[in-house]
Amino acid sequence: MKDTTTIPYKIYLEENEMPKSWYNLRADMKNKPAPLMHPGTHEAMTAADLAPVFCEELVQQELDDTTPLIEIPQEIRDFYKMYRPSPLVRAYCLEEKLQTPAKIYYKFEGNNTSGSHKLNSAIAQAYYAKKQGLKGVTTETGAGQWGTALSMACSYFGLDCKVFMVKVSYEQKPFRREVMRTYGASVTPSPSMETAIGRKILAEHPGTTGSLGCAISEAVEVATSTPGYRYVLGSVLNQVLLHQSVIGLETKAALDKYGIKPDMIIGCAGGGSNLGGLIAPFMGEKLRGEADYQIIAVEPASCPSFTRGTFAYDFCDTGMVCPLAKMYTLGSGFIPAPNHAGGLRYHGMSTTLSQLYHDGLMEARAVKQTDVFEAAEQFARVEGILPAPESAHAIKVAIDEALKCKETGEEKTIVFGLTGTGYFDLVAYQKFHDGLMDDYIPTDEELQASFAKLPKVE
Repeated sequence: MKDTTTIPYKIYLEENEMPKSWYNLRADMKNKPAPLMHPGTHEAMTAADLAPVFCEELVQQELDDTTPLIEIPQEIRDFYKMYRPSPLVRAYCLEEKLQTPAKIYYKFEGNNTSGSHKLNSAIAQAYYAKKQGLKGVTTETGAGQWGTALSMACSYFGLDCKVFMVKVSYEQKPFRREVMRTYGASVTPSPSMETAIGRKILAEHPGTTGSLGCAISEAVEVATSTPGYRYVLGSVLNQVLLHQSVIGLETKAALDKYGIKPDMIIGCAGGGSNLGGLIAPFMGEKLRGEADYQIIAVEPASCPSFTRGTFAYDFCDTGMVCPLAKMYTLGSGFIPAPNHAGGLRYHGMSTTLSQLYHDGLMEARAVKQTDVFEAAEQFARVEGILPAPESAHAIKVAIDEALKCKETGEEKTIVFGLTGTGYFDLVAYQKFHDGLMDDYIPTDEELQASFAKLPKVE
């Protein structure tokens, strides 16, 4: 094994080193993300427009693109102390297995009961809902990590929680569903017959396995039609990337503690919450001209928003009731194949990350499902953690880059985000081991048909 006397296996921060403020990456962006647009008027959404949907404080965070640091309320910091700071782990065993000169680190966000990074924003959004005096919140969930995290946070603050879970995940992951119910949430497979939008989608697409866009539409409909409720989202939005910046801030602090400068930062990308949070302080340095990093977003080839999508205004949901966002999108009507990418099966990408990608400040890779599970299994066998399928997308590219270093002899330092554990994803692992997993990739014709339905925005 490699010498571990200089750099520990796990780098922990002290409690007093935990971030006291979230970092708003948009404040350092020269080209700001385009504003959310009202679907009817095609005017920029105002706080008044967003207030019926989101909590008041979260609306302010969503629209703020000038304040670099936003203080984390003490109540949220106290909750964070249950599982933060999370460890930055040196993957010595993986390095040894690959026989690579590369140094590989991963920020492990699965060391809490919800099993993923989603709790970082869930507790913040539940806190602001409680502070506003609301009765409850509605949301969607794909793989179930967000729904699990939000059900935990709502239980903590005594809020009702209504979750619309993408139907394919609802059926594939019954145990994740039961964890949500244990924390008091109601869980409905989406699309459902409980909402007008759900009934419309089912009529147009009989037998559909659903998508995050469908689930969002249903959750928004219930929130806006039920007094005392608001809608909360686990990814994509600026406010979510803001809360998730604790990941990157801790990662950078841990690296700085030992004088380590990464060459590349790799994160899985679905809507952008984990990736945006992980890269935030590093991208901030890049934007300010203080340092340079290779930043790689990894997405499923079955839902390739960055690598095959188009940069345009589009609806954030399949039911076309949400605001329009300028983002890399496959079209709001695009329903991905029922694979196990789970939380990465969203048709679009964060407006912030989309702008950064459009400006050439980061790159993207699309990887096939079976390749992802091969990488997940390889990682699990040497590092002792069963990764979530979403996280394994980042693992796949980290391994690819480490093997490139083996070929060239370069001693690059690679950091990737291990967003959560895969212990509720064993049906997916079973299908992989039984040879029942395929690699569906949408055709150009399918994507062009979806692009043709994008809203016409001047």
